[in-house]
Amino acid sequence: MTKAELEKFKTFLEGRQAELGGALRNREDIAIEKTPDALDEVQLAGERELAIRNLDRESNLLRQVRGALARIAEGSYGTCMHCDEEISLKRLNAVPQTAFCIKCQEAADRHEFEVEETPLDSLLQNAA
Repeated sequence: MTKAELEKFKTFLEGRQAELGGALRNREDIAIEKTPDALDEVQLAGERELAIRNLDRESNLLRQVRGALARIAEGSYGTCMHCDEEISLKRLNAVPQTAFCIKCQEAADRHEFEVEETPLDSLLQNAA
């Protein structure tokens, strides 16, 4: 991977980190509201559940983005964390925060291997 490509990914990931960080600060949608109407409470509970799922998804994505930025800083970005093979530029363009090549990602999705949490991941998880 060239320096220009690496810088492009870094710039994109930093922008994505700022975007996700701002979105995660807005937690008004998960506040519990009481209404006299039971149907309104059910609807609000459903909306709150959806907001919580979105918050969780964005929090996980932010951890992945921060992990990718850390890999850029340490020089291991673009290398699969499972098999140590180079991740294709096509995959990195599609999913810049990925830590795995497509074969290892498919295996991880099928739970064929345990995705190890690094000390950085636990720190990032606590930060998000």
